[in-house]
Amino acid sequence: MEIGTIASLPCEDRTVLLRLDLNSPIDPSSGAILDDKRFREHLPTIQALAHAKVVILTHQSRPGKKDYTTLSVHAQKLGAMLGRPVRYVDDVIGTCAREAVAGMAGGDVLMLENVRFMAEENLTLKPEEAARTHLVRRLAALGDFFVNDAFGTAHRSQPTVVGLPVVMRSAAGLLMEREVSQLSRVFQGAPRPVVVVLGGTKVDDSIDVARHVLENGVADTVVAIGVVANVFYLAKGISIGAPSTALIEQLKYLPLVDLARELLAAHGDRILLPDQVAVRENNARREYPLDRIPQDAPIMDAGTEAVAALSRVLSTAGTVVFNGPAGVFEDPGFATGTHELLRAASEADFSVIGGGHTAAVVEKMGIETKFTHISTGGGACIEFLTGKTLPAVDALARSKLAFG
Repeated sequence: MEIGTIASLPCEDRTVLLRLDLNSPIDPSSGAILDDKRFREHLPTIQALAHAKVVILTHQSRPGKKDYTTLSVHAQKLGAMLGRPVRYVDDVIGTCAREAVAGMAGGDVLMLENVRFMAEENLTLKPEEAARTHLVRRLAALGDFFVNDAFGTAHRSQPTVVGLPVVMRSAAGLLMEREVSQLSRVFQGAPRPVVVVLGGTKVDDSIDVARHVLENGVADTVVAIGVVANVFYLAKGISIGAPSTALIEQLKYLPLVDLARELLAAHGDRILLPDQVAVRENNARREYPLDRIPQDAPIMDAGTEAVAALSRVLSTAGTVVFNGPAGVFEDPGFATGTHELLRAASEADFSVIGGGHTAAVVEKMGIETKFTHISTGGGACIEFLTGKTLPAVDALARSKLAFG
């Protein structure tokens, strides 16, 4: 699947609609942006469009959420990081937006209002349906080209993501291009052996990834940790205690136990689990083998010896894809598994972090430069790893076929 790139677009003095994902945590009292990571990730693409008239389309949160707000602070933050003005208009497709775009010169950067303020942007539509929305038709009339750099929304089939490429010559921004290239490498040409580590609480997504990489020979080994491991324990008939079982029930993951059992039956020799767990007992960390897990203590982490054994597997792998923590890493007493496994994963020749909480942990640990690639889109990355075609990437590929 070939997508267009910025290098292929004659952008100088032309108007480029640039879709970014600047959705960031915001201080509810002051409105200040608490983490500028997504801004930093997009800077190279904006700088590569230095001679174009750049019209930024982006969003903050979604309707009904407390951090669903305007983008004036985002424009100020981006301007400070770019070192040049980013004009903001509190309009998307109205007169103010049209006049602001018409008045731009080459090198100008303009940020339109939160595109999710437009009801149509919150719909899930097929590309042809999205192309017929008022939002897409009016935005397309403002620009010459469309560039999508918002990998974090690549799994969404929303109008600005999939509709604009239908009606405009489009390309991937540098971040989108890097994400697609690096994640595609997991499936083709990754150094062997390939180990995929699946943890955290998103068990449904992890089961889908495990099935895909095992059935298609993408991974040599899948390591399950965190709540994902707990579901596999249940599939093996291991009692994990009342609190951990209740959590799985609360998350509505009990039906996934049968799917985990099927995977174990088909690929059990390629699925590794910690053979020891750490629980919270009497407000302290206690470690137990799987046949002695206390019935009244929650599993909080993998046990020290189990982490050491799994770390040896990771440190000798050619490729490690790591998505999700090994336990309740927010509690320093139960962060050991996550931290040690990440350190081991960083030693692989090719190492990928699947975004989300894991990316935040890596950055906090100060070892982000040791990884080959840290994805900016947790949901999009997971969907990519399940083998599904991301709507945004498919739209860019179709646009290249249609417009060149």
